[in-house]
Amino acid sequence: MHDPVLPSTARTLLARTARVQRDGRAPSLVAGVVREAGLAWSAGRGAVPEPHTDVQYRLGSISKTVTAIAVMRLRDEGRLHLDDPFERHVPGTPLGDRTVGQLLAHVAGAAAESPGGWWERTPGGSLEDLGLADEHVVLGAARRFHYSNLGFGLLGELVARLRGRAWEDVVRDEVLAPLGMTRTTPRPVAPAAEGHAVHPWADVVLPEPEHDAGVMAAAGQLWATLADLARFAVFLLGDTGEVLDPATLEEMTVPAGVDPSAPGWSAYGLGLQVLRIDGRTLIGHGGSMPGFLAGVFVDREERAGAVSLANTTSGLDPLLPGLLADLRAAEPHVVQPWTPSPSPVPLDTLGVWFWGPAPYLLRALPGGLLHLGPMPGRAGRASRFARRPDGTWVGLDGYYAGEPLRIAEDHLDLGTFVFTRVPYDPTAPVPGGVDQRGWRH
Repeated sequence: MHDPVLPSTARTLLARTARVQRDGRAPSLVAGVVREAGLAWSAGRGAVPEPHTDVQYRLGSISKTVTAIAVMRLRDEGRLHLDDPFERHVPGTPLGDRTVGQLLAHVAGAAAESPGGWWERTPGGSLEDLGLADEHVVLGAARRFHYSNLGFGLLGELVARLRGRAWEDVVRDEVLAPLGMTRTTPRPVAPAAEGHAVHPWADVVLPEPEHDAGVMAAAGQLWATLADLARFAVFLLGDTGEVLDPATLEEMTVPAGVDPSAPGWSAYGLGLQVLRIDGRTLIGHGGSMPGFLAGVFVDREERAGAVSLANTTSGLDPLLPGLLADLRAAEPHVVQPWTPSPSPVPLDTLGVWFWGPAPYLLRALPGGLLHLGPMPGRAGRASRFARRPDGTWVGLDGYYAGEPLRIAEDHLDLGTFVFTRVPYDPTAPVPGGVDQRGWRH
């Protein structure tokens, strides 16, 4: 264990895990909490071989995040762009006009499942074997979030074609092996749990089938141990090693498609789920396959994560948000001390600016960033900004994400909005001009 939790915290975490396994009637369940150094606590419940951290379970859709990382590596190398039409890299599908980025964010309008027999319970073949047709495009491009296993099967094909190797070989060599996830494989390698369905009205189980999913493997076929999944949580906390630029990981966590049907705030970035639960933002992915449930989520502000694997098809209450809440309550993260840092702009540039009559505050943030937002107690748009090489600034989030900010002596020019030092300064280039009669009563 790395940086282990206190004994009292371990008892609390174990109690929650044990209750979820018993009440959900999972044949076996392994779970853990993660800090930046690695697995800080773990436990196995039910019929789990020891060591419980080295038993493989199916990851299901967590495989999608691994696939997305492989795609983003290609993007960072200049081999593709997120706005590329899929046809440019994998010709001949009915989704050819949809973009790579839309497929990553589940906003390409692709059918939820691949055609033919339910791919999670039947052997799979090649892309050509799927026999895709126009009917497998079910929504317009970027119209709405629509989770698509088919879309990630296609992304796995894209990775394979651009690398000239099978998807499973690419993710092993480029993602899993560099992260030390040597017990994560496309098919089970003993010791591995057997997948089960649990009868809804009796305490009996039924084995679930397991096959090679072919082209659909990229959507959910990987198996992993709790130790490997914990390493992946550390990756999501920012220890990306040589696998991915931290800025690219940050890009993947920005919500692109939002699921309005979820209770609470739920969204999807580029191969990552983004959940807002009890005021906390969790980044990661859940997974389910016949016989298995899995999850990995991290709270990057708290610098902690939680992981779980079970061999049951359904029926478990959510475990990971509770484990993170227990850890946060018992052993909250202690932030680094504040220290002075240079301002990225002259101090007299900071302070109050007015958008029309509305006062806004421009202030410096650590890391050379700026923040422009409404005065405390007032409503309005807020964004952080980073400096560009040409001296201008670009919005990082909020309403002004991607918008240019130019700082002049007497005004700020932000995406055609002009902020002035006094409300509607007649000497500044206010769009539409300022009435020469000035303020009056």
